[in-house]
Amino acid sequence: MSKMKIKKGDQVKVVSGKETGKTAKVMRVDTEHGRVVLERLNIMKKHTKPNPKKNPQGGVIEREAPIDASNVMLVCPACGEPTRVGYRLLDGGGKVRKCRREDCGKDIDKA
Repeated sequence: MSKMKIKKGDQVKVVSGKETGKTAKVMRVDTEHGRVVLERLNIMKKHTKPNPKKNPQGGVIEREAPIDASNVMLVCPACGEPTRVGYRLLDGGGKVRKCRREDCGKDIDKA
């Protein structure tokens, strides 16, 4: 998949799926598969055998599963609303993500 508009550490809102309406912080981004892992959302259970190095006890482990990036929207830090992401070119040649809401339009990244 191409470059994603969501980065690690962003605050996002889930717009589709079983966790709809919840907001969370992005822990990890998988650009190859177009998926994101959100903090304390989309919890799955994994059954593990006893392993002397990793988990000597074994049992059931709960951890976050990835969600498709199309099911989340970035929350603008300035207006606090979910938004689509646009880009603004800087004078020095770089790009900055910006809020696409009409009433806001502020930069999401620090320039």
